[in-house]
Amino acid sequence: MSLLIREDAIDLSNMGEHNFDGRTAGTNMTPLRSDYHPAMRETERRQFESPRSPQVDVFCTAMSAEEKLRHDKADIREVIENWVIFRDAAMWDQFKTVWHDDGYMMATWFQGSATEFIRVSREGFERGVSILHFLGGSNVEIATNRAIAQTKMTITQRASVHDTLVEVVCTGRFYDFFEKRNEKWAIVLRRLFYEKDRMDVVDPATQVTLEPELLASFPVGYQHLAYLQTKLGFNVKKNMPGLRGPEAQALYAHGANWLAGRSIVDAKK
Repeated sequence: MSLLIREDAIDLSNMGEHNFDGRTAGTNMTPLRSDYHPAMRETERRQFESPRSPQVDVFCTAMSAEEKLRHDKADIREVIENWVIFRDAAMWDQFKTVWHDDGYMMATWFQGSATEFIRVSREGFERGVSILHFLGGSNVEIATNRAIAQTKMTITQRASVHDTLVEVVCTGRFYDFFEKRNEKWAIVLRRLFYEKDRMDVVDPATQVTLEPELLASFPVGYQHLAYLQTKLGFNVKKNMPGLRGPEAQALYAHGANWLAGRSIVDAKK
């Protein structure tokens, strides 16, 4: 919102002649009291002799398109940051607020509604499942009330595999389908790009040997994460997009369709 300030002079033409001796000619103005202090009379004289007496008018103008765009992008970024804070800190009631009612989540280990995702995430947290996220930069593209937001991120999961405590770090991007409904930006669909990962033993004095055939069966962008999650009993989806390739190009196409006002049913497959 912008403020415009205008100064206008007060018309003194009808105020008559003021002689500053206690008399006012040609008006109904009350004469100055005879017991006024000289300094007060000087103040009166300056007020009436001043050529301009400012009057300030304040007008409210609509937010410019550029200002609105900045506000929308900031609102979207706040939702992305809230997703990570609320989920990783087990703030489940607040976590609901980042999704629209028909929100949908797709990850290596889970594909389903946001409501179901919140439920299984909570159950896993209570069982001691350790998955944390860290965010990097974002790019947000907006078309009217829809947006696509890409955000650099890392996923860190710690668990035991082959009786050895390990930690997997996977780097990629959140690829979020946003919509503004009733003046609120929230997530309709969250997809991810999995770009590269690694597995480290937590205790450097130990070693772990992985099954090479199982490891090779997963896409290179998340093969260690998928290996760990498979050993934990999850059914891991094997065609998630990486940094490049047909799966990545297909996800970009789904994003373009979303911005063009089309359905995203196919983006949930």
